[in-house]
Amino acid sequence: MFAFSTCWNSHRHTNGLEMIYEIKLLGFDAMEISHGAKVTIFPGILDGLKRHKGTFRVTGVHNFCPSPVEILMDAPDAYEFSAKSTEERERAIKLTLQSIDTAVQVGGRYVVLHLGSARIKGRTKQLESMVLAGNLNSREFVKEKLALVTAREAAGQEALARVREALQVIVPYAEEKGILLGFESRSHFEQIPTEREMLGLLEEFRESPAVGYWHDFGHVQRKANLGLLDHEQWLGSVKDRLIGCHLHDVVWPDQDHHVPLRGDIDYDRLMPLVPEELPLVWEINPRRRSAHIKESLISWKERFGG
Repeated sequence: MFAFSTCWNSHRHTNGLEMIYEIKLLGFDAMEISHGAKVTIFPGILDGLKRHKGTFRVTGVHNFCPSPVEILMDAPDAYEFSAKSTEERERAIKLTLQSIDTAVQVGGRYVVLHLGSARIKGRTKQLESMVLAGNLNSREFVKEKLALVTAREAAGQEALARVREALQVIVPYAEEKGILLGFESRSHFEQIPTEREMLGLLEEFRESPAVGYWHDFGHVQRKANLGLLDHEQWLGSVKDRLIGCHLHDVVWPDQDHHVPLRGDIDYDRLMPLVPEELPLVWEINPRRRSAHIKESLISWKERFGG
């Protein structure tokens, strides 16, 4: 099931109907409304869904949706469940409940969630720069990576406890509304959850019909490029909890949100692990060309079906 994320074009439109037309021209009959969509674009979205009922739909939304009115840029991590500030956490929870309501309003099935971050010195970008310079597994690289993992482990539990507290509010609300929550894999080891934490959260909420795993291929590949995990092994270990995926490609080692099949991700090896009925959402950087998207969509269908 293909869908296209509005992160590629919502910033170019003030009318949601025109945004839908542009997505349809790419060859998609469904969209995920992303975190950059402003509240003013929703009347046009609802109009477009009504006009194209039966031929175009919304699969789900990405938190926060619509974008907070006080935030002038596309900033999905402007408020975090993991924040030390009670005010920030409460704002994040309130906006997430609104995102669940938005999903219901547009006929979506899910909300993709960023869960937060541990407040430590950021080292991921430095590691990626070292890899780009050809220093993967050098003594300096290993030292820097070990420092990252050690600091993250030390800071993670306190931040994760705040995330769990927020989820105790959010998960029951999603259950009540019949909306799935996709806990998304992240690109930086500083972010929540790590893979071990993800497994713990999925187990903790195993009895909830609302909770599942959202696999972002580009995010996971960036971690794999740093030697933090094996992409195929990780996807295989969580495929039973998978509810959807973000598709994009990575140009070595960290340039993500490229058009699928135009980067270095080995989709031939990974896609057999993904159940056919799940939403595959193309989440593409706005700078990518529409012609390349159309070409890759044709190639993808030839290679993988759909």
